[in-house]
Amino acid sequence: MMRNLLASFVLVLAVVVTAPVPCPAAVQAPPAAPAPPAQSAKADELRARAERGDPAAQLSLGLMYAIGQGVPRDYAQAAAWYRKAAEQGKALAQLNLGWCYAAGLGVPQDLAQAAAWYRKAAEQGDPTAQVKLGGLLATGDGVPQDEAEAAVWYRKAADQDDAAAQLRLGLALANGRGTERDPAQAVVLFRKAAEQGKAQAQFMLGVMLEQGRGVPQNLADAARWYRRAAEQDDVTAQLNLGACYELGQGVPQDHAEAVAWYRRAADQGEARAQANLGHAYANGRGVAQDYAQAAAWYRRAADQGHAASQFDLGELYARARGVQRSDVEACRWFLIAESRAASPEDRAAYAAGRERLTRRMTAAQLTEAQRLAREWIAAFNSRAK
Repeated sequence: MMRNLLASFVLVLAVVVTAPVPCPAAVQAPPAAPAPPAQSAKADELRARAERGDPAAQLSLGLMYAIGQGVPRDYAQAAAWYRKAAEQGKALAQLNLGWCYAAGLGVPQDLAQAAAWYRKAAEQGDPTAQVKLGGLLATGDGVPQDEAEAAVWYRKAADQDDAAAQLRLGLALANGRGTERDPAQAVVLFRKAAEQGKAQAQFMLGVMLEQGRGVPQNLADAARWYRRAAEQDDVTAQLNLGACYELGQGVPQDHAEAVAWYRRAADQGEARAQANLGHAYANGRGVAQDYAQAAAWYRRAADQGHAASQFDLGELYARARGVQRSDVEACRWFLIAESRAASPEDRAAYAAGRERLTRRMTAAQLTEAQRLAREWIAAFNSRAK
């Protein structure tokens, strides 16, 4: 019998580390269309002022080069002009030059230099720089790891109502990373960031409400916050909202709605959602029963290393459901699942399934399944490095 594994409500409390992105709104703009003469004239005017040493003009010219407004996009020129303004103490230029070093745009990537320039801007009170510096300190990238100092910088930015800082400080407080564990204060910060529209904070507030950590448990409110994050395409919120509908927790039970949210997360590559969608098709819950679709979704999750889906895919091969029967393929997936089991109990269950199957297999079939399993595991581990 196929196991109906529901999504667990996982408390994601690791420090959030995002790839460096352009900080100012101007840097985030899409490539500009060819500039009209007025813009080119403005670039000429700015250049004249910048060459006379005006830091505001130097910063503006750097921004124009970064987005290709009135001048060809040129990150090396952007970084050069940011540096001139940064050396005169312009905080936004220091922030942007730090970003250039973090991203390796216009200058060689150098996280130590990124941290140094972020620190200069942070010390002038720039909240985005404070968050960026805190992120590097939390992970030890470019600087010695110091979670306590990271929390200090997050707090400075959070006190300026910076949503990213509120999220990160909330995570630090929820985990007790760099600061004393304080779930109630974490909830306060998650709520502040959530109310500013920060999807990850909305998700985390949902988790805290669902688990009753730092706040009285409220499943209906948890589901509402999951929905707000899910509607912003937060993949884990989509997974958890799907589970809310499947379990009828905080919302009326609705398997079709659960499938809709699992599908949105699965389409973004979330392996647990792919597994749950496979279960829905295998059991005909919220969709018409379709073993071929179940196999397709289990395979997508299995290819990402999801052990339960690997076992479930093996069962489909063993029972000729949605795929052509193949004891070799079934055994291969059972062996792979065993190697990736999350607990001794899971490993024992997968081994029991394999042992039942091998009673009807020939020695040659078993040898072939073992070879295929070894090859898959080696290739997967190689990709993961």
